[in-house]
Amino acid sequence: MKYLIVGLGNIGAEYDMTRHNIGFRVADAIAARLGVRFETKRYGDVAMGRAKSAQIVLLKPSTYMNLSGEAVRYWMSTEKIPIERVLVIVDDLALPFGALRLKGKGSDAGHNGLKNIAQLLGSQSYARLRFGIGNDFPQGAQINYVLGRFSPEEEAQMPERLETFVDASIAFCLEGVASTMNRFNAK
Repeated sequence: MKYLIVGLGNIGAEYDMTRHNIGFRVADAIAARLGVRFETKRYGDVAMGRAKSAQIVLLKPSTYMNLSGEAVRYWMSTEKIPIERVLVIVDDLALPFGALRLKGKGSDAGHNGLKNIAQLLGSQSYARLRFGIGNDFPQGAQINYVLGRFSPEEEAQMPERLETFVDASIAFCLEGVASTMNRFNAK
């Protein structure tokens, strides 16, 4: 079975390592685990690998966050992957740093990347794996916070958090969304 795992982020050096680009970092960690490299292709950087019986297409869209749906729709169509085998990895302000929340479907919760994906797919019925980035910023400073870098304390915890997100992403492909939610959402 073939799966599409999409790590959301923005292209460009100015966005590297920012909170908003955590989806790219998780995708990079999955590629490292699978021993594959990204290649620049249409609408993004793509890597293809295997985890046991699952064929995994990893995507880091080059469309910028707010137009992520273009890349997702294109690669779903090109690789003939149904919506129930799509996982989108995204940052989430509503969760404390490093918290993991997997859902099989749901709202965009104000996230423009998820909003665009739902708009272009015509459905909210795709799985999303949310990486908590916290919300420790003064009123009116949300954009600077999201586009800022993680604190040194958060970076120190990052290897362990990335490992957990890689485990959850691969479990989604091998076990399905319900089993993966039961295993990882409680942590």
